[in-house]
Amino acid sequence: MKNLMICVLLCLPACLAYPLDKTVKEEPNIDILKKYLGNDYNLGNDMKQFVRRNESSAVVKKNQELHRSPGLKVMEKPDSGILDVKDKPICGFPVVGHISRLCRSRKWRKTNLTYRIVNYIPKLSRNATDFAIERALKLWEKVTPLTFYRLYDGEADMMISFMSRDHKDYESFNVSASTLAHAFPPGPGLNGDIHFYDDIQWTEDYSGANFLFAAAHEIGHALGLSHSNNPEALMYKSYKKSRGKSQLRLSQDDVNRIHFLYGPPSSSSNKTTVPTEDIPTQSQPPAKCDPDLSFDAVTTLRGEIIFFKDRYFWRTDPRFPEPMFYSISSHWPSLPSKLDATYEAYTSDTVFVFKGNLFWAMKLGEIQAGYPRSIYTLGFPPSIKNIDAAVSDKDNRKIYFFIKEKYWRFDEDSQSMDQGFPRLITEDFPGVEQKIDAVLKNSGLFYFFSGPLQIEFDPNTKMVTKREKSNSWLGCKV
Repeated sequence: MKNLMICVLLCLPACLAYPLDKTVKEEPNIDILKKYLGNDYNLGNDMKQFVRRNESSAVVKKNQELHRSPGLKVMEKPDSGILDVKDKPICGFPVVGHISRLCRSRKWRKTNLTYRIVNYIPKLSRNATDFAIERALKLWEKVTPLTFYRLYDGEADMMISFMSRDHKDYESFNVSASTLAHAFPPGPGLNGDIHFYDDIQWTEDYSGANFLFAAAHEIGHALGLSHSNNPEALMYKSYKKSRGKSQLRLSQDDVNRIHFLYGPPSSSSNKTTVPTEDIPTQSQPPAKCDPDLSFDAVTTLRGEIIFFKDRYFWRTDPRFPEPMFYSISSHWPSLPSKLDATYEAYTSDTVFVFKGNLFWAMKLGEIQAGYPRSIYTLGFPPSIKNIDAAVSDKDNRKIYFFIKEKYWRFDEDSQSMDQGFPRLITEDFPGVEQKIDAVLKNSGLFYFFSGPLQIEFDPNTKMVTKREKSNSWLGCKV
């Protein structure tokens, strides 16, 4: 933590100005600087040389060394002015973040990173917050080998929070009213975390402080980037309201600098070179409350339920009132659209996705090596060309595959098809007579989706217990 503090002190002129009281005498500030340099940078007896402002010493060299970071000006002498700068927004706009702590490049030593949104604020809806964070992560994910996976509890690599300005990250130092957020460089504990100030008027557009832009910028810092001196870069030290959402992209400068830390994405990931906003161009997004809406596939995913339709999907979570809507490519660029079937294998914490005679395995949001594979490796005969629907039953560790009027049952333990299958669907699920598009098992009940209709089936009584519109899961009135 103190290592971070000294970087804040030394990088103030180029990165950010804290609102320090100009009536404070020079000596206390110099003492603070001496203390951190001596304690945290092992200058030892060299600190004794630090008695006059214009003196050349190891402190000056350390000061210059720390300022040789992208976008930072090398200071020729340890002028106390570095601790006494007016609180002034850069270029007349609020400073996005003060990651002057990133004076030395740091990086994550792994490619699968977790994040957690710890809390929310009334000024910004949960959906808007979730969407902005995920979209911002995708900007960086598409140009690196990194993959981000969300956690809902426990400790994540990046803990994302809304906090008051006086939450004491900086001990006795106050945070300027012109700043929006701050982040910590990669590492354990507090490192990697992002804090947005809860007194900011966060908005989805540019009428206030655009949260998506700020999130993308701060995530760059949490990945190890310092500020850029390129005004076109996302990592530039300030943002302009006039940039607009259409300009939210990584510049080549951003890409080059993140590649320096992590390298480009692997050739098998099908990631683009410089990503831009994922705006649908080939088809209109489906309306969730369209009375004729049907689903291509449905699966659970760590307590959530995901409904796939064409190039898109909805995510529902019992903790949130509204479903979240995304494009498939924004999360899984290498997956096809119009999926046939999906299911979650609880024993392996993996989601399997089917299209035609191929299937993919996803774990922690990442396509696993060795996929796609042929469905015939599961034991299907050559006459089967595709799967209509699939569902996992964690109670008996079986996977049900529905194909036309029959279904097959796969045993997770033996990794083989059960004997005696396929069987007619109507034999074991009486009342389910329509062609099945998707299947879900939730709270002990099966839900069969056929066109805009869903059929609730109780396996204990072997009876259909309810019929209603499929999109009732998305909060639509039936």
